[in-house]
Amino acid sequence: MSLNILVTGGAGYIGSHTVRQLVNAGRDVVVFDSLELGHREALLGAELVVGNIANQDLVTATCKKYGITEVIHFAAYKSVGESMSNPGRYFSNNVTGSTLLVEALAQAGVDKVVFSSSASVYGTPETVPVREDAPLHPESVYAETKYMTERMLNWFSETHGLRSVSLRYFNAAGDSFDSLIGEDWSVTTNLVPVVMKATLGKRDALEVFGNDYPTRDGTGIRDYIHVVDLADAHVKALDYLAEGKPTIACNVGTGTGTTVLEVIQATERISGRKVPYVMSPRRAGDPVEVYADPAFAAQTLGWKAQFSLDDIISTAWQWHSTHIDGYTK
Repeated sequence: MSLNILVTGGAGYIGSHTVRQLVNAGRDVVVFDSLELGHREALLGAELVVGNIANQDLVTATCKKYGITEVIHFAAYKSVGESMSNPGRYFSNNVTGSTLLVEALAQAGVDKVVFSSSASVYGTPETVPVREDAPLHPESVYAETKYMTERMLNWFSETHGLRSVSLRYFNAAGDSFDSLIGEDWSVTTNLVPVVMKATLGKRDALEVFGNDYPTRDGTGIRDYIHVVDLADAHVKALDYLAEGKPTIACNVGTGTGTTVLEVIQATERISGRKVPYVMSPRRAGDPVEVYADPAFAAQTLGWKAQFSLDDIISTAWQWHSTHIDGYTK
């Protein structure tokens, strides 16, 4: 059997949507996931190797067994808050684990990697929209691990010819349009699933942190991108590398900012229910607004977001309202 794309963390939220898109496009895929946070059910039958990215022998054996030539690397811990209380866990898994993975890939002859990075590498931006040449100022351990992994990949490009695309995500949200796979709200603090959880009465009222920002309704502005659009960016990044092009980092966002209250209002309109929420003081360190300039991704990858905030909210509502307990173990 020859499956030439390895997807680490492919049983997770963004990973599983990307795996599905690759499979639907006729690509040969094998998933490498520890299942610590991912779900076997999210793979819809895709080939799975259960293991940790730090296990170089297993990574090498998997690459040889399946003839892997390119990798999409999602596997990482991703809670900003947890990263600040347990930094060692994040540096060990996200940085050391990624380095051991990439070293094993290079030894196995893999020379193309798409990396799941984050717009958090910019920290609080000096200007918006945020371009790729903006200063990089990580403001959390999580963001620092993404920055360090980008740098490590850049050096492997220089020293081993292992080319990469680092995709700097803005705010991934939404779920599959047929509700077969989606985000597990038990392992996320992202705004959209938290709004869904509050709307469905599965948590206390949503806290909106700050209503006195200099924005159109006083609440913070972020760039929400549909997970299916995000998955498509990974496919296009693989195509970019297949053409022999050099290592780059790209923003993956819509270029449109949405306030917290606009997310709440869209949820109320689409669900037909009230979203219980309370206003709380600003959180220290939260920027007023962050949204992408997606022009470079359009220019280099031929990628542009296709789906709207309503698409995000409607697919999230459909998924969460029919999967109250997420995936069943």
